[in-house]
Amino acid sequence: MRVIESNREISAFLKILKNRASGIGHDIENRVKTILDDVRKNGDRAVLKYSRAFDLLKTKQLIMTQDEISKYSEKADPALIKALKFSAKRIKAFHEKQKEKSWSFPERNIITGQLIQPIERVGIYIPGGKASYPSTVLMNVIPAQVAGVKEIVLCVPTPEGKASPYVMASIKLLGVKEVYRIGGAQAVGAMAYGTETLKKVDKIVGPGNIYVATAKKMVFGEVDIDMIAGPSEILIIADNSAKPAFVAADLLSQAEHDEYASSILITDSRRLAENVYKELGRQLNELSRKKIAVKSINKYGAIIITKDINAALELSNLIAPEHLEVMTKKPTALLSRIRNAGAIFLGEWTPEVLGDYSAGPNHTLPTGGTSRFSSPLGVYDFVKRSSLLRFTKKGFKELAETSKIIASAEGLEAHRNSITVREGS
Repeated sequence: MRVIESNREISAFLKILKNRASGIGHDIENRVKTILDDVRKNGDRAVLKYSRAFDLLKTKQLIMTQDEISKYSEKADPALIKALKFSAKRIKAFHEKQKEKSWSFPERNIITGQLIQPIERVGIYIPGGKASYPSTVLMNVIPAQVAGVKEIVLCVPTPEGKASPYVMASIKLLGVKEVYRIGGAQAVGAMAYGTETLKKVDKIVGPGNIYVATAKKMVFGEVDIDMIAGPSEILIIADNSAKPAFVAADLLSQAEHDEYASSILITDSRRLAENVYKELGRQLNELSRKKIAVKSINKYGAIIITKDINAALELSNLIAPEHLEVMTKKPTALLSRIRNAGAIFLGEWTPEVLGDYSAGPNHTLPTGGTSRFSSPLGVYDFVKRSSLLRFTKKGFKELAETSKIIASAEGLEAHRNSITVREGS
């Protein structure tokens, strides 16, 4: 973990952060395009071919039966089932608050408004390669259910034909019926284009590796997507009141995800910086995923010392992190100056990890600085909006002349005629 404070060092580190995703490989797009083209052309046959090659899938049956899901679920620890139920209840309660209603604005002789409707068919990708995440099922399926999506499709990789009992338990808990044992770019292609077995969806959401993210980017336009998720990241703003052990633990909670994760502390306290550095070394030795965490913090981690907390806030807004923790004496007082962050965790008793699982807000967040213009996954990602318009004859006449003038200025004669043909009636 580098400790930096000069403007030159900070600029160099920001450049490393900006370019971290590009270091994953330049030939991936070509590989993904080949897979997607094959799936579009050959359907199930292509999906099976790549699933056998990458996941060692042995069966021809792509869809998982409810009996299979139940049998895997029975292997899950009862304590995990209880935890999932508790978290699901909180996640649902939070997302219920996001529901939008259709509305109309009646004027004399004119009615305008907006119709809110759920997307009909949504595909959700659930990772199942290096690690399995039952929480991802909850965070993606529940807002879709709250939005009223009728058809929810899950694609879950099953390496060597084996599924995670924890993931299956979360699927059973939420009652999802259409589940496929496929992953990777081939799963994205199957959802986007449709195959003999899997009917195409209208939108694809959910995290995945670089192949999945690239595939989602390539099928956008054929279907909608939620976001292009990059490696996980956390940024902590802290002053001398913060506990070094808490700060170090939270930094490592993201570093253990993968080698490309980013963990950053920005502080105005040199003493805190030194103590966190020491604490990181101590806690690293206790991690089972130490090798991953070490690579992450050495390449994409930093402890940045600024002249004051205002400078820390400005640097944080520039980075626009996925997760932002504020561990200062009065964290809420800083909220009005935070402009860019996927999720904001205020105070030393609000670790990002609680947000991952049981707090309620969604843990699918914008990464790579995209919180400058993007938002967490929510119910609003599973609905579409249609504009409503209705005019009486008198209402038509109120807008006719104005519209004719603009149509003429734009040189659109048929537009003008659409109005004049009615004026004689």
